[in-house]
Amino acid sequence: MIKTKTNDDKADTLLTKSLVPIIDLAHCGTEECPVRSVVYRVGQQLHKALSEKGLALLVNHGISDEKLKTAWDHLDDFVDLPTDVKEHYVRTGDDNHGYVSPGMECFDGKIPELRHAFNICTLNAQNLPEEPLPGFADHISTLAEDLKSLSRFILQALAVSFDISQTFFLERHSNMLSGDHDNETTLRLLYYPPVIEEDENGKNEFIKGHCKYSYQRCVKDLPDFRPEYNPRDEFNEMDNENNCVDKLGQTTERRLPNGEMIRCGAHTDYGTFTLLAQDSEGGLEVKLSGSEKWQRLGHLPGAILINCGEILTIWTHNRYLALPHRVVIPEQEHLRTRGRHSIAFFCHPDNLTLISPYDLPLPADVQDTTCKKTRKKSFKAAKEKVYNAYQLIQKRFRETYQNHYTS
Repeated sequence: MIKTKTNDDKADTLLTKSLVPIIDLAHCGTEECPVRSVVYRVGQQLHKALSEKGLALLVNHGISDEKLKTAWDHLDDFVDLPTDVKEHYVRTGDDNHGYVSPGMECFDGKIPELRHAFNICTLNAQNLPEEPLPGFADHISTLAEDLKSLSRFILQALAVSFDISQTFFLERHSNMLSGDHDNETTLRLLYYPPVIEEDENGKNEFIKGHCKYSYQRCVKDLPDFRPEYNPRDEFNEMDNENNCVDKLGQTTERRLPNGEMIRCGAHTDYGTFTLLAQDSEGGLEVKLSGSEKWQRLGHLPGAILINCGEILTIWTHNRYLALPHRVVIPEQEHLRTRGRHSIAFFCHPDNLTLISPYDLPLPADVQDTTCKKTRKKSFKAAKEKVYNAYQLIQKRFRETYQNHYTS
């Protein structure tokens, strides 16, 4: 007899199978004066983790849960603001700063991302909703500085792992969140609304307390109706398999074969690396290097995930791979009706930084090949066009938002 999953079944995750590297950042010192031995140890651990897995969990990083929870509270307050107020802060054009409403993004070219996001690229209070939400700018600025400091420590550790100057990456990321449009680093607040499905009578039925989850504020045990966006508004109808049918009659699938639904489509990150904090086990899945299988990551309370971006893949001659990842809504009923909060810090190089795989020492196997074909390699390198960070990142932004801005 085939065993069916119940609400009490625990997800089989990479974390439960001990397949996620965990790196302890305790006693790392300060940004200005890091402890050399800790920088070296973390550098070696990052090198092993990112080259073999593409990700790691950081613990004892010094950023408190309370600070993260408060940031999510501020995002909740922003989502609650009247639509005309939120429109003042909407992301527009090539400037990545601002509010991104559900449906504006499209990672795979066809499925709109059903989530609220606030991108923060500058800490200037004039660009933040400080007037309608007093305290927003101060708290977010403090959190951003903490994540910048953590990123700067990681950049030093990465440089040491390649046996190059400890300041190599620091010098190329000197303008993070400067507000001068010299760097595309972004602190992103994210809220994925709970998915509520209609019953056979076309009505929603809820069990008291279902919308409760870590750090979620629910009033009077009622479900969270904050999302003003209804994905059905963008489509004419739903087909027999619960896929959205758009106005041209094309199907855009949001449901996976096992019944899971996609919250965020599959993609890789664009920059150097990403730091991600989550409020709960929210359905984050990855494809590890060399595998075509989607695997649930799992949740370690208090930990921050680090994963590679595409620029680091180029820089490291494909030694560190940017992992494809997505967010799904689990098939378990008690998880499907939960919302999800996360905070992502996308660490990007300064815009004019040239990104070339020849900036870093080549691995031994590549060096051997290079020595045998030195002249041929040098001619090839001379012909290759080297892009700067701004060109690479803006290309990916245009791909993500083009459907929205051209519609």
